[in-house]
Amino acid sequence: MKMEITQAKINSSKLFQWLFHLVLWTIWIGLPIVNAGENIRARTYMIWLIPVALTNIPLFLLNTEWLIPKVLRSRGVSAYLLSLILLIGAFALIQFSIKEWFIPAEIRFHKNPVFWVIVPPSFVTAISTGYGFIIYLIRHEKAQQEQQKERLKSELSFLRSQISPHFIFNILNSIVYLIRSNAAQAESVTIKLSELIRHMLYTSEKEQIPLEKEIGYLENYISLQKIRFEEDVEINFEVEGNAGNHFIEPMILIPFVENAFKHGVGLLDDAIIEVLVNIEGGHFSFFVRNKIAPETSEEKDFSSGIGLKNVKRRLELLYPFTHKLAINQEENWFIVHLELKLPPEGKRRTKDELTIHPHETSMYSR
Repeated sequence: MKMEITQAKINSSKLFQWLFHLVLWTIWIGLPIVNAGENIRARTYMIWLIPVALTNIPLFLLNTEWLIPKVLRSRGVSAYLLSLILLIGAFALIQFSIKEWFIPAEIRFHKNPVFWVIVPPSFVTAISTGYGFIIYLIRHEKAQQEQQKERLKSELSFLRSQISPHFIFNILNSIVYLIRSNAAQAESVTIKLSELIRHMLYTSEKEQIPLEKEIGYLENYISLQKIRFEEDVEINFEVEGNAGNHFIEPMILIPFVENAFKHGVGLLDDAIIEVLVNIEGGHFSFFVRNKIAPETSEEKDFSSGIGLKNVKRRLELLYPFTHKLAINQEENWFIVHLELKLPPEGKRRTKDELTIHPHETSMYSR
């Protein structure tokens, strides 16, 4: 689909250029003949001028395809203007020579042949300069967009590559703890962990996965943490609504939950972690909050961790203008609230379909 869209854009661009040249040169050559009307001498002269008129085509192309993109870009305005004057002079000389050598004197129409040799190439040059600048700016902007897209894709790949080691580090700590503290459950827990790692390995590189599968991944992760902390931490996980056939970026939710378990347990006697998922049509709401110790809440910015910085940037890249992220600290609570506008059911939105500009961030994020 991507190749078809790109090919269609290329074909439409080429079609526009071909049509422009066809219309321009049809008018340029045909209009003087039509305007001659019943004047046989004028019409005959205009027909003899067709070879002269055709020499304006290479003049046009040399200006648009060489002088503007090459000379102007690499050597500046002064070199371009000098080259343009020399080009006009050269083609004026060519056209004057054709008129003098090939057109019979008895049918020549203009009394001032030098003037009428200078005016046409100058006029063609003016048209080609305007056209050439437009084409150059369009190509330049397209090239910049392609370069920016490649940079963003490279950055996104780097951000996604950071998920695996960060996640595995946390999971390995859980494995060690569970094996030492509750050997009877080690086998079932290891199976759950293998399912989580399998999900991470085989879905983190996909562009979109079913929302239901991502929610199931969260559920497995949270159930594992419930086994690990038992009664020491109150863990509440709730899903409202139906995931339907919606798709979501993989591993976009787990960093918020990981952060809650990282900072919401340990020094607290009444540790509480709450995770709420709400789906209403194409609107997805994700709410995570955890208690933090009063003595540590002023010492560290919990929103500055690698995982949260990573996911913030991924949201900017993958959901520009379609997400709202609020991260707040209220008294002894750390609260994350994420809202996403999901693509229509059954539609996978790929990174190649994004139009991202480097200066733009989500109008909803704060």
